[in-house]
Amino acid sequence: MARMSRRSALPFVLAAASLLTSCREARVGHYRVPKETPPPAATAPATDMASTAVPTGDGQLTWTAPAAWIAKAPGAMRKGSYAIRNEAGEADLSITAFPGDTGGLLANLNRWRGQIGLAPLAPAELEANLDHLDANGLHFEIVDFAGTANGAPARILGAVLNRPGETWFFKLMGPAATVAGEKPAFAAFLQTVKAP
Repeated sequence: MARMSRRSALPFVLAAASLLTSCREARVGHYRVPKETPPPAATAPATDMASTAVPTGDGQLTWTAPAAWIAKAPGAMRKGSYAIRNEAGEADLSITAFPGDTGGLLANLNRWRGQIGLAPLAPAELEANLDHLDANGLHFEIVDFAGTANGAPARILGAVLNRPGETWFFKLMGPAATVAGEKPAFAAFLQTVKAP
């Protein structure tokens, strides 16, 4: 019986010895490691845009922005985007385009007015609140609204350009003093807008 116990113990002793020696041997392992996501590309420094026409990417309009305006990435809805800074704060210039008349001039201007706490214009008041600019064969309807946003004086300088099948919006919005200081530059900027 004791012999039987030794014999049955022998496979266990051999297995244990085999395991101990195999633990000491070098092993080759294979691992799967997911690729690292590269860090986002550094934002390019602002460039002097004073003599560079900016295409919209679709060949529809070009413009030349003042050198002091800081170009930002356009984004999904914007054809162009700029930050405008001075001692009074930072304003945002957005350039967007939509098919059709997007609800009409009055509805869009009233939406802008609501963004700075102003009451909507009545249809009879529309023309009295518009200036007009004709440049490079384009006709702009221009507005200048002063109100408040987040409890502070705010202002919108805006231009609406109707083209066949689409409407373009150029909106400068921000602290009232910042926007007021940019009014001549905004007007000069609109005169650089060109269609192909």
